[in-house]
Amino acid sequence: MGQHVSKTDFEWSYDDEPHKTRRTEILKKYPEIKQLFGCDPNFKYVCTAMVLTQIASLYFLQDKSWTFLFIAAYCFGGVLNHSLSLAVHEISHNLSFGHSRPMANRLFGFFCNLPLGVPMSISFKRYHLEHHRYQGDEVLDTDLPTLLEAKLFCTTFGKFCWVCLQPFFYLFRPLVVNPKKPCKLEVVNTIIQLIFDSIIVYVFGWKMLVYLIMGTLLAMGLHPVAGHFISEHYCFKKGFETYSYYGPLNFITFNVGYHNEHHDFPAVPGSRLPLVKKIAPEFYDDLPQHNSWIRVIYEFIMDPEIGPYARVKRKTRGLSS
Repeated sequence: MGQHVSKTDFEWSYDDEPHKTRRTEILKKYPEIKQLFGCDPNFKYVCTAMVLTQIASLYFLQDKSWTFLFIAAYCFGGVLNHSLSLAVHEISHNLSFGHSRPMANRLFGFFCNLPLGVPMSISFKRYHLEHHRYQGDEVLDTDLPTLLEAKLFCTTFGKFCWVCLQPFFYLFRPLVVNPKKPCKLEVVNTIIQLIFDSIIVYVFGWKMLVYLIMGTLLAMGLHPVAGHFISEHYCFKKGFETYSYYGPLNFITFNVGYHNEHHDFPAVPGSRLPLVKKIAPEFYDDLPQHNSWIRVIYEFIMDPEIGPYARVKRKTRGLSS
């Protein structure tokens, strides 16, 4: 089973999350950062190319063996789907068509959601914005592992299993911790996704739908691109609850690794987050940071000081009316 984690509780904080304060300080010194706000005009074209590439690949994969499909899903299809899930993350902040066109963002989110095989665009937005607004809140921030997760997966082998099972925790944890009544757009998202899935089955067969969903799940678990799930907010150094990653995988993940910069300025699209760091380097250069998501996963599993308990939590305040 390996070593037992040394922590027996989460890191509890009674201070506000740090990003609002840093945002205020940075904007006071560098007001020109506001010029980076808005949408990236190239974003929608990049995402469209990714969706079409994933769909076109099904034609060439439909007659392949399950072994080949598993490898392809891990190395190719899953990477594309993970990148598209991070496109949905960008879209949740209205960074595809801007804040003045919310419905255009939602519709484009449906489109980017298609190759993932399961509807998630609208639900992700509803929970993710609360993660920003109430970072660390024990109820409202469903990015946090539950106490049950921390207690069950508290050994080296347990953490390995937890990493592999991450997609299921991210899918079902919100339904347990902070369930929400489905909204109309979630129903629309589901209907559109079911229609697309049915078309895939009709044209290419069940095997290709399984391939798409398999890629989505594989690339959210024990996979290099999934390292950002752990690198973003797990406490590798006491006193710091958000970490940036400045490695090469940012190129295929819309710079999600620039996570301190993203939480400080969620209105800045991923393509411009490096400019935030370039404009205000003194606010970021000395913060703990990561340069390898593979190393992040390895250290999370092997280091007894790190595990599901290694998160900053705050007592829930409830949504303001």
